[in-house]
Amino acid sequence: MRQISYVLKYNLINLQYKFYKMTEENFQKRIDAEKKIEPKDWMPTDYRKHLVRQISQHAHSEVIGMQPEGNWISRAPSLRAKMILLAKVQDEAGHGLYLYSACETLGISREELVQQLHDGKAKYSSIFNYPTLSWADMGAIGWLVDGAAIVNQVSLQRTSYGPYSRGMVKICKEESFHQRQGYEIMAEMAKGTKEQKEMAQDALNRFWWPSIMMFGPQDSDSPRTRNAMKWKIKRQTNDELRQNFIDKTVGQAEIIGLIIPDKDLKWNKERGHYDFGEMDWNEFWNVVNGNGPCNKQRLAHHRRVHDEGEWVRNAAKEYARKQELVKSN
Repeated sequence: MRQISYVLKYNLINLQYKFYKMTEENFQKRIDAEKKIEPKDWMPTDYRKHLVRQISQHAHSEVIGMQPEGNWISRAPSLRAKMILLAKVQDEAGHGLYLYSACETLGISREELVQQLHDGKAKYSSIFNYPTLSWADMGAIGWLVDGAAIVNQVSLQRTSYGPYSRGMVKICKEESFHQRQGYEIMAEMAKGTKEQKEMAQDALNRFWWPSIMMFGPQDSDSPRTRNAMKWKIKRQTNDELRQNFIDKTVGQAEIIGLIIPDKDLKWNKERGHYDFGEMDWNEFWNVVNGNGPCNKQRLAHHRRVHDEGEWVRNAAKEYARKQELVKSN
């Protein structure tokens, strides 16, 4: 009897493996045929995990990214600048909501996602762990940080997961406005007084390298890239996206008379791209691992505000419950 049990168990495992293999092959065929994967479709466990990690990190970045800019709303140099920055920060909050909603379609709750952030199990973009020391930093963030985000997110409009892809379409439209707002600030300061131009150059000097590190580690040090490209979650690798951003941005700096802080930056006619210097990967990993200038400050602020807002979430849930009762009666 025991031998028969082992045989049955073996046959069951073998059958499950063949079923999984057939299902995975069909899944990949659908990906290769450029068909979107929707929430109720079968998907490999690792595909789902990869999406949860990537989309939640994207959502956290949008929300945490409100902090360094929100700090300057009350100190904007004009009413127009204040209104534009306020609208931009509100947009970022909306982007976070779109992305959390997309992530929830993968079977994880928003509460779990926020708890993972607070526990340090989930990451957000390393760029938001740097301080914003002057108004010119608002320009640098809009021009460089949102510019880098657009390069990445335009590619993500074609990602294989439907809800993520559709969310990116709306987000990209708003990010384009953010990038123009930042570039306008830098351009105005660059043609202003000597002190204003120096302030703009200083902001560029401090945010240039962290901005190109936003695209993540080099492809050779990014173990998740292979599956991300195979499943078409990503359409371009980290290094390809980084090169694209640099090629677009150098000319923009030249137009407004600012200098990219990279002595190795030069046009390579053979490659048709700019060559650029080596990034400080020790700094990158230090910030990613929670030891950047503002890591602890950003998370502490998010935890505090999240706790203070609990009564609002409870009130909204109670209101929704009462509305359901009214409908049922």
